[in-house]
Amino acid sequence: MLVIVLENAPPRLRGYLTRLFLEVRSGVYVGDYSRRVRERTWKVVKDEIGEGNAVVVWSTPDDLGLDFDTCGANRRVPVELDGLKLCAFNPPGQTHNETVDDSR
Repeated sequence: MLVIVLENAPPRLRGYLTRLFLEVRSGVYVGDYSRRVRERTWKVVKDEIGEGNAVVVWSTPDDLGLDFDTCGANRRVPVELDGLKLCAFNPPGQTHNETVDDSR
């Protein structure tokens, strides 16, 4: 299973995804594709997202059962903790591209 969620995405990107996926809600695309198709599609999303943001979630055969990646300006940041990928939140006004430095 593969899910892509877009926020504030350009119409051309939304149109591209509707050719490959089922749009179950506005900006939520669902499909069942191979790793190769997922990686190629995610590259297109990252290249075309512009001012928006996106997340992709896919099934994996590990303890969590899924993996995810994000792109664009967003407060949610993927972090690894004891081998599990979780989602952390940056303070208000700080986006994904300006992650908090926890080494202080």
